[in-house]
Amino acid sequence: MSNNFGYLDIILLAMIAGFIILRLRNILGRKTGHQDKAFSDFTGKKFEQFKKAAEMRDTKPKNEFDAKEKKQFLKGAEIAYETILTSFSKGDKENLKSLLTEKMQNNFSSAIEERKANKIKSELTFVGIKSSAIESFEKSAEALYFTVKFVSEIISVQKDKNDKVVDGDPNKIKTVIDHWKFTKKISSSSPNWYLAEIRTS
Repeated sequence: MSNNFGYLDIILLAMIAGFIILRLRNILGRKTGHQDKAFSDFTGKKFEQFKKAAEMRDTKPKNEFDAKEKKQFLKGAEIAYETILTSFSKGDKENLKSLLTEKMQNNFSSAIEERKANKIKSELTFVGIKSSAIESFEKSAEALYFTVKFVSEIISVQKDKNDKVVDGDPNKIKTVIDHWKFTKKISSSSPNWYLAEIRTS
C-alpha cells in the first residue's frame, strides 16, 4: 500500500513539474507589455550611453591627418568648391550659409545683394575641376586650416535686365585658378569645414 502511495506521489510531482514548465514556457515565449517596456527602457538607456560616449570621442581635438584623411578632405573640398560657385551664381544664400564662415557669408551676401540692386543676372556653367591639391595645413590655438589649390573650367556670363551680356562669353570655357582656405574649430564635434578665405591667381 505504501508503495502505491509512493508511485502516486511521483506521478503527482511529475504532473506539477510539467505544469510549471509549460507555464514558464508560455510566459517566457512571448513578450508582455511590461517586458516590452522594460526592454525599451534598457535599450534606450544603453543607446543614450553609447551616444554620449561617441560625442565625447568626437570632441577630441584632431590635429594631425594621414594620407587617407587628406584624400577624403580633398574630395569633400571639391564638392564644396562646385557647390559654392554654383550657389553664388544662383544667389542661393541659404545653401551658402552651411559652407561659409560668418565673415565669408557677409561677403557673399553683400555681393549677391549688389548684383540684385544693379539688376545683373549671373549664369555659370561648371565644366569641371582639372586638378586640386592641398597647398598647406595650419593650426592655431582654436582652429585648423587647409588651403587648397583648384584649377577648374567654367563658363561664366553676366547679363543685364534686358538679357544682354555685359560680362563673359557664353561660348568660351575659362580656366580659373583659385586658392581656397577652409577652417574648422578644434573643439567642434562637427565634421564640417567652412570656407574662410579666397585668393585667385
